[in-house]
This record gives sequence, structure tokens and C-alpha cells, in this order.
Amino acid sequence: MKKIVMIHTSPVSLNDLKELVKEKMPDVELVNIIDDSLLEEVKGNGGLTPAIISRMMTYVQTAASLKPDLIFNQCSSVGEAFDIAKKCTDIPTLKIDEAMAEKAVSLGKKIAVIATVASTMKPSCNLVRTKAKEAGKEVEVKEYLVNGALDILMKEKNVEKHNQLVLNEINKACEECDVVVLAQGSMTAILPYLKETSKPVLTSPEMAIDRAKEMLYGK
Repeated sequence: MKKIVMIHTSPVSLNDLKELVKEKMPDVELVNIIDDSLLEEVKGNGGLTPAIISRMMTYVQTAASLKPDLIFNQCSSVGEAFDIAKKCTDIPTLKIDEAMAEKAVSLGKKIAVIATVASTMKPSCNLVRTKAKEAGKEVEVKEYLVNGALDILMKEKNVEKHNQLVLNEINKACEECDVVVLAQGSMTAILPYLKETSKPVLTSPEMAIDRAKEMLYGK
């Protein structure tokens, strides 16, 4: 049996990812590590801190001790800490937004990145630029921050208000860019509203689980 260990900074995407794994890889054992203090610390400091990197190192080492076939990072805000921590293991690793960033680069030169928390914006844009460089392609990355929307979703539990705020930015981004990237897995709540957008709008969870399946089983 194959095994994936997922490192989460919030329970908000946990059930969606569990369902995707169950649907696409029903024989995979999934183990979850959750530390919801990480995201609050990133948000409070406007980015990574030595303590965040240290804890991420610990979680990657803990994940590796479980002898999985893949270590998966769920949170874009700590993606760059994960990049550092993954150097301490030979086990294959995957960030939730890698496949999405690669797809965005393949679809256009002007790429919109929409985030609902400021700490996610920089690492998400950096990842798109990195994937563009790897592909030998020049891109322009344009930022659209829907500040506070994640708190509306997680603390107020107001999905409708969250969706409307995000949708307004998506519509604006579709007018100005070739492709739209939703930087956080939590933004999948907006998917039912996106059937008539004029440009491709990409979300990370399903694309990431498809990539994980490729890594575990081949194409």
C-alpha cells in the first residue's frame, strides 16, 4: 500500500483533500499532520520566521519517519519553508500549488494570482515565476489580494460573503490577464460560480492530487 503524509496549516482543506485522495487513489493510506499555529504566525509576521522554518523541518522529519511514498505540503503560505525543510529527506515531496503554477505558465504570459491572505501572495507569485523560468518563458504576474476573505471563511463561516469577494476579483482579473490562479486551496468554495468566466481559472487541490497520483503510479 502506498502512503502519503500531508502537512497542513489549517483544517479548512482537510476534508476536500481526503475526498480527492479517496476518489483518485482509493488504496493509498493518508496520514495528516496539522499545526494551525503556523498560518497565524505567518500572517502575524507578514512572512516566514525562523520558528516557522524550524517547525516545518520537524514536521518533514516526522513525516519521513513514517516512511511514506510522498510528503505533501498543503499550505502555499509556508511553501518556501517547505522548500527548505524538504532538503532533509530523500522522500519525494510535492507542494499543493506546483502543478497549478506549471499549468498557468503553459496557458498564458500575463498571469493573475488571487489570494485571500497577504502572506500567501509572495510565495505564490514566486512559484509562478520559478516555474516560468524552468520553462524558459517570460511572464508577467499580477497580484489581486482579497484581504480578510480567509478570516470571513474560517472565523465567520460565511461562505457566501467569501465567495462574492473572491468572485469580484476573479472577474476583474479575467479582464486584465490571460489566466487566473487561485492561490489557496480554501478558495475551491468558489468553483460552482466559475462556469462562465472568460479566462481559465485554476485551483490547486485536484491538480495537486492528480500530480501526486502520477508521482506514485506513473501516468
